[in-house]
Amino acid sequence: MEQADSRIRNLAVGLPVRDGHVLVQEFGGDDGEPPFVRAIGGGIEFSERAVEALRREYLEELGVTVTAAELLAVSENIFTFLGQAGHEIVHIFAVECAELETWPLDERVKVIDDESIVAWHRVEALGGGGLPFYPDGALDAARSLVGDDPRVSRALNPSINAG
Repeated sequence: MEQADSRIRNLAVGLPVRDGHVLVQEFGGDDGEPPFVRAIGGGIEFSERAVEALRREYLEELGVTVTAAELLAVSENIFTFLGQAGHEIVHIFAVECAELETWPLDERVKVIDDESIVAWHRVEALGGGGLPFYPDGALDAARSLVGDDPRVSRALNPSINAG
């Protein structure tokens, strides 16, 4: 196994949840790895707070503005992908975004800054025998947002997001 980078990556990802679905980035398995989905987001830059990175990533990748974000979990992942060792610390946020509320649940959208696709997936269909959902901890966080009734998502407190 090759080690691509000896640094630990710090990431911020978000979980927009609606009607029992979560909006995720799809990766197709055409690289020899099985298909999987990943929470949307990316790297935290030096001197940037995690929530600021989250907002920047949503704007860069989807062209949308996150209106509320609440930290749900922090996950540490050590993994191998395409023969490369990886190590990351991931801040997992619940997010609200008015623009995403208008996207149909069957819509698939190309990410602005790469070739991947984002789409709504039923939370209950992920993990287990369904598509793997990364990073570790994201599936449990998404399930906590759906709760017992998949039609109800919990409201975020926008005051947490001031600044």
